[in-house]
Amino acid sequence: MSKLILLLFLGFLAYIVFKGYQRAASRRAGDSSRPKAPERMVACASCGVNLPESEALEGNGGRFCCEEHRRLGAHD
Repeated sequence: MSKLILLLFLGFLAYIVFKGYQRAASRRAGDSSRPKAPERMVACASCGVNLPESEALEGNGGRFCCEEHRRLGAHD
């Protein structure tokens, strides 16, 4: 009888530990799996290609997709 109680207690303890690890893992995964807000797209002033605003290069009167287009400037 005492072995059965000990076995049940160890099983319950293993269950609690497992649930704790599972909860911690889901919290860590939840932070990185949240979708990011959509980023605003801008057009290159030279060729018109669309790219995320964070990747655009600014200068010479507009936003550009690459250093060469920024150097050439916006054409009309």
